Amino acid sequence: MADLTLERLRELLHYDPETGIFTRLIGVRGAAAGRQAGALDSYGYLRMSIDSKRYKNHRVAWFYVHGKWPAMMLDHINQVKTDNRIANLREVTASENVQNTSLMANNTSGYRGVTWSKKKQRWKAQIAVNQKRIVLGHFDTAEGAFMAYAKAANAIHTHNPNAAVVP
Repeated sequence: MADLTLERLRELLHYDPETGIFTRLIGVRGAAAGRQAGALDSYGYLRMSIDSKRYKNHRVAWFYVHGKWPAMMLDHINQVKTDNRIANLREVTASENVQNTSLMANNTSGYRGVTWSKKKQRWKAQIAVNQKRIVLGHFDTAEGAFMAYAKAANAIHTHNPNAAVVP
């Protein structure tokens, strides 16, 4: 990333911070000037090529606006990986980044932080803090377990605006 200068970036691309879209100023192989830069990668992020190197669009947006590469991870505040508006991006630690994720596809309770305990035959509420799991208790209902999780998340997870929102 250090090879790409801000001057070179702005020579090749225009970034609209209101839309998060990069537009090519100069045509390159298969991409004409005036076309949007970037294509979806296998993880759902937009990536583009600049001088034969691949970059994630959200990291390039940060560099374009702030004049320096992000020192940490970048989080899409609204959880939309293709929404690269600068107002939707923030630098976070790895721990903060995982706070702002949606439910996993294999979640069976329908609630964040809630799993079924076969051993106790009750719903278990748990939360992660600095990569450590903390069990918040066992409950008769998934809703009760989620309420315990939501209370803890609202106090601990500073980077999840939807901690207490039922999915």
